[in-house]
Amino acid sequence: MGHHHHDHHHHELKLSEVNRALVFGIVLNIIFVILEAITGFWFDSLALLSDAGHNFSDVIALVMALAAFKVLSIQPTKEYTYGYRKTTIWAALINALLLLVAVVMILWKSVDRWLNPVEVDGLTTALIAAVGIIINGLTAWLFVKDKDKDLNIKGAYLHMLADTLVSVGVVFSGLMIWQTGWYWVDTLASWVIVIMILLSTWSLLKDSIRLSLDGVPKEIDSSKLSEQILNIKGVISMHHTHIWALSTAENAMTAHLVIDKACSFDDAATIKKDIRHLLQHENIQHVTLELEKEGEQCLEKDCKIISEQEIHHHH
Repeated sequence: MGHHHHDHHHHELKLSEVNRALVFGIVLNIIFVILEAITGFWFDSLALLSDAGHNFSDVIALVMALAAFKVLSIQPTKEYTYGYRKTTIWAALINALLLLVAVVMILWKSVDRWLNPVEVDGLTTALIAAVGIIINGLTAWLFVKDKDKDLNIKGAYLHMLADTLVSVGVVFSGLMIWQTGWYWVDTLASWVIVIMILLSTWSLLKDSIRLSLDGVPKEIDSSKLSEQILNIKGVISMHHTHIWALSTAENAMTAHLVIDKACSFDDAATIKKDIRHLLQHENIQHVTLELEKEGEQCLEKDCKIISEQEIHHHH
């Protein structure tokens, strides 16, 4: 197995930077929502109002991501031995649900608008939305480099990216209406937008549900991990392996290891150290290992069967 040595901190977020980006995004977007809502009411543009509503759900998304990161720094207590890290996973889940609510609202309005068409000032709509492309695009760009390190940042990024697309759609429909007077383009644009939001939200929803059910985080390949662990000298087999997320940024793993009879206490310590090192690279920070000597019976009733299978599979 090639051991790729990358920097241990490659997964870790610089929280101060992320917090700054979030605060900046929040302020920028609140100003924009107010601007858009006023113009939308003034010119009676559904595209603008649905965009303002959607942008507002972004502000909420960004605020929730910010709150989730603040919670990470709360120290564990006797009652909450992990602190409140899990709330970051809930925040990501709620964010995905918020995007779905936005979708339902846009669809509801667009059907109503389809049935009762209204005149729209295309040019004004397009101009405001063009500002939206800049603001949303800029905010999305703030999160690009960290979006794969954390589900909440991914959520914030998707909200902003979806909005940038929304604004592009609004500019397009505004210019079309201005040129052609086809008011139905307004509705059509909002449908295209809905499809795009749904496509981008799906993975966020899936991942956050998986983490809230203590599933193995998707960036961790558990079979590759057990292969690497079984390759460590002295390790015979591994069972009772559990890998789950403590927060959107940190993961934990527990496992029972069967080690060679000949291993001394020091060898065992080395094995554990090697495994921790390996797991650190896979972004698993909290590791609990139970060691058993070969031939020792694990008392857990499902152990015996599993370890026998694993030994056969390995040797």
